[in-house]
Amino acid sequence: MGENRCMSASTLQDPAQQFEPEFIEALRVLFEEQIVFNRLLGLKLVDIRPDRVSARIDMKPELIGHFVHGRMHGGVISACLDALGGLACLAALGDRHRDEPPLQRMLRFEKLGTIDLRIDYLRPAVSEHFEMHADVLRLGSRVGSTRMAFHAANGLLLAAGSGAYIVS
Repeated sequence: MGENRCMSASTLQDPAQQFEPEFIEALRVLFEEQIVFNRLLGLKLVDIRPDRVSARIDMKPELIGHFVHGRMHGGVISACLDALGGLACLAALGDRHRDEPPLQRMLRFEKLGTIDLRIDYLRPAVSEHFEMHADVLRLGSRVGSTRMAFHAANGLLLAAGSGAYIVS
């Protein structure tokens, strides 16, 4: 996950759980391009599975919160983990509704929203880039619960989070 690579269906670990390429591409476009704030931050998807999504973000001067130490702003970390937690729920919904065409499953994004978010900042966020992932803990009929992690390029855990999302 250290290099910046383009996400595709081939990045999935378990071939039996692979999403259709058009679903993966639709999720990528939604996450990286259509959600303008994610584009502003520079969030890039790395991997997407039914129960986990991964992304990365490169450090840039516009993301610094503590100018003396060059640390990433805590709000950026929170926004990244929130976005990834929501996407993890959308991927889990996409898996649950595989009987629907890929683009129809994308319409479920319209009902998705954050209910609760908790971020624990463990260490200063100083790195050339950051890697993050979100795991779906439970996907109910109305609410999805996730756990997220934000790592430095060397793998050091910098922040951890949990989120609840309305999914219907």
